[in-house]
Amino acid sequence: MKFIALLFTLSLLLLSCNESKEKQDSTTDIVEETQEIAANYKSFGEKISDENITSTNQMIAKYKVMKEGDTTNIKFKAKVNSVCQNKGCWMRLDMGEMESLVKFKDYGFFMPKDIAGKDVIVQGKAFVEQTSIEDLKHMAEDAGKSQKEIDAITDTEISYSFISEGVLLVENQ
Repeated sequence: MKFIALLFTLSLLLLSCNESKEKQDSTTDIVEETQEIAANYKSFGEKISDENITSTNQMIAKYKVMKEGDTTNIKFKAKVNSVCQNKGCWMRLDMGEMESLVKFKDYGFFMPKDIAGKDVIVQGKAFVEQTSIEDLKHMAEDAGKSQKEIDAITDTEISYSFISEGVLLVENQ
């Protein structure tokens, strides 16, 4: 009888060790999957992660309550509408009913000029500002607008702006 009890105890011990190994293997799978997800981005500027991202709708709501001079540090994901065709020194992100003008911290990096329609994750400082006629014309020129379109700019506009310290470009879209 003692032999059967000892055999039973040993069997339970072996089974519990095997379950622990299975849990460890599943953790390894999760880590590998996370690394695969991270590999689906091309990084620009400072290194940022794809965690704790504010949705585009939440970002729109934040911009709507901000006044000129307000700032907030944030990370969000949006689709690129356009990029500076001169150097890639700014991009406009689709925010539904508005656009966010993104420039890059300390003019420290540039984006590829052919990424319109692709998703990006940006991290940095969001703010609202009045954009001068001169800056609007300069950006229109950088965007490749015609001289007629540039000359039609005669008034300042409120810009939903962003200084990005880092960008993740979603690849394989």
